[in-house]
Amino acid sequence: MPVQKLVECVPNFSEGRDKTVIDAIAMSISGVQGVKLLDVDPGADTNRTVYTFVGSPNEVVEAAFRAAAAAKNLIDMSRHKGAHPRMGAMDVCPFVPVSGISMDECVALARRAAERMGTELSIPVYLYEHAASCPERKSLADIRAGEYEALEDKLKRPEWKPDYGPSRFVPSWGASAVGAREFLVAYNVNLNTRDKKLANEVALSVREAGKAARDANGAIIKNAAGKNVMLPGRLKHVRAIGWYIDAYRKTQVSINLTNYKETPLHTVYEAVKEEAEKLGLSVCGSELVGLVPLDSLTSAGRYYSKRMGKGEGMPESEVLELAVASMGLDSVAKFEARKKIIEYAVLPEEPLVSMTVKAFTDEVSSESPAPGGGSVSALAGALGAALTAMVANLTIGKKGYEEQWNSMSDLAVKAQALKAALTRSVDADTNAFNLVMAAMKLPKSGDQEKLARDAALEAGYKAAIEVPLATAETCLEALKLSAAAVSGNKNSASDAGVAALMAKAGVHGAALNVLINLGSVKDNAYISSMKDKIAGLRAEADKICAKILEEVEAGFI
Repeated sequence: MPVQKLVECVPNFSEGRDKTVIDAIAMSISGVQGVKLLDVDPGADTNRTVYTFVGSPNEVVEAAFRAAAAAKNLIDMSRHKGAHPRMGAMDVCPFVPVSGISMDECVALARRAAERMGTELSIPVYLYEHAASCPERKSLADIRAGEYEALEDKLKRPEWKPDYGPSRFVPSWGASAVGAREFLVAYNVNLNTRDKKLANEVALSVREAGKAARDANGAIIKNAAGKNVMLPGRLKHVRAIGWYIDAYRKTQVSINLTNYKETPLHTVYEAVKEEAEKLGLSVCGSELVGLVPLDSLTSAGRYYSKRMGKGEGMPESEVLELAVASMGLDSVAKFEARKKIIEYAVLPEEPLVSMTVKAFTDEVSSESPAPGGGSVSALAGALGAALTAMVANLTIGKKGYEEQWNSMSDLAVKAQALKAALTRSVDADTNAFNLVMAAMKLPKSGDQEKLARDAALEAGYKAAIEVPLATAETCLEALKLSAAAVSGNKNSASDAGVAALMAKAGVHGAALNVLINLGSVKDNAYISSMKDKIAGLRAEADKICAKILEEVEAGFI
């Protein structure tokens, strides 16, 4: 099943004091369906508010544009004063990949949003960071140099022609920078000291910028130009300082991690731990400030599992539990996944998968049309993937299978990911069917109402088709993985066979849900395409499953 494309957008607006303006911009964002506003952080001294929202790509672009449009009517930069550097009403608007989307795709989103703002709102817009139109404009600090006050003269120079919008000064707005960047993780590591200098020494050792070199007497060494000679820090993409938190009665190494994929969170934690120990200090937990992508924590959990000599293919909940425990992420406050992990924060409620097995089967057996075959098919596929993960985990560490430990660990990780995706599909299938039911209840007295109802029904049925189609595709992937499980622990060969049968049932069951809903769609080209896809999926599933069962049963004789 394709991973949901999730984008974060963090626009900064030059207003942090007027609650009416702040709330109006927030409403313009939260009013876009498919977008979730996670945080609104105003600052009176900076006179600036940071909004954080996430959603699917197109909806995030729409929300960013609506926020800019609202700000144009509410903020007058000619009267703005604040401590933070700024040059426009919407000062900066970065698009950040979270899951299922590449940086190149976020660059395209940034440019689309910037072009629309420049064209429809008639405001000067510059592209920065990964979206920059030239190397000279990559740095936000370079674009914003001189701030709002220098902008009128700056816009007259050819080299500072905006990427979009007018090449003239708009006093009420200024100019905006729209770009794409990696996710920034705000992360603090706690130390068992109240000595800020010691905490700062640790920070200087791990941060990318490093620290000033000193001679035998402790004096800072200067170069020929009179500048400090710097010793490079240990970690790329890390900015850090040491500070004291009175509420905790301890110091922290406060870190901004600008690329957690190249420098993982657990690498930062372990580096701080090592540098602290050199000074006779101990690390006593850490904390995340704000939300983080799921994979920043699952990669940490797998790292610690592997370090303990165990497989990496644990259930997602156990991976997260290990990451939290290993890095002490609950040391100063309870760690709540729904409030700390972006993907969890935007997930809809999952009433079906939260049920007991008995309650779920009772619900399926009731007179309600949902949950039905689509949800049951997703569950079948999830159970197939779970069995594959089980066989892999029962192989890792077992004598006689040493050569397969690494491949089985990879297999378990992949199977757990498919299990998680298919588990989410149990509720997703029912939610998609509910769109059809909602469309059926729309009024149909007049011609316009009939057209609107027909369009809603067509969209609802296509959603009710595409969700089980994705389920069928994911079940086929689970079926393919079960083939690799056959070569695992021989005592679990029957489990590998059952995994294949469950995944195959998921493919066929989801396929039937696609086919029954096609009868309600009027788009003939769409119908033909879907039928071809389903026929191909079913044929491939039958072929793979037959081969797996043949191999499994051959081992019984």
